[in-house]
Amino acid sequence: MPKLLSLLSFILVFSFISQAQADSEYEQTLKKMFKLSGTEQSYQAAVQQMISLFKEQYTEVDPAIWDEFQKSFAKTSLNDLTEMLVPVYAKHLTKKDLEELIKFYESPIGKKFAKSTPLITQESMQVGQEWGRKIGQDFVKKMEEEGY
Repeated sequence: MPKLLSLLSFILVFSFISQAQADSEYEQTLKKMFKLSGTEQSYQAAVQQMISLFKEQYTEVDPAIWDEFQKSFAKTSLNDLTEMLVPVYAKHLTKKDLEELIKFYESPIGKKFAKSTPLITQESMQVGQEWGRKIGQDFVKKMEEEGY
């Protein structure tokens, strides 16, 4: 019986270590894909935008403190976000899938797409806002036509 418990304990520990290593490899591959795809740059821009909003709210804070906060927060928050996104990506994409995406982003068209993605995203958000505004106006018009 003690040998069986020892064997089961060994298998459990080994499985845990193997899974942790696989998760770490997946996370590193995901980070590389984020970097090459422009996703990392987009996340950094979002962090920058959030900090700018906080600067407007907390005007009494010394600019040097903001600079230091921004440097540490940008790196830490991106690592935290990547770690949080691993289960989401792993649910839909294998490590091999990520490696294929990396190959794409290392190609000339992939590099062009990655470079354009932040601009496409920004412009698409503006178009989406206009679209949403139009739908809202159309909805209000229809409701008025129906007597509401």
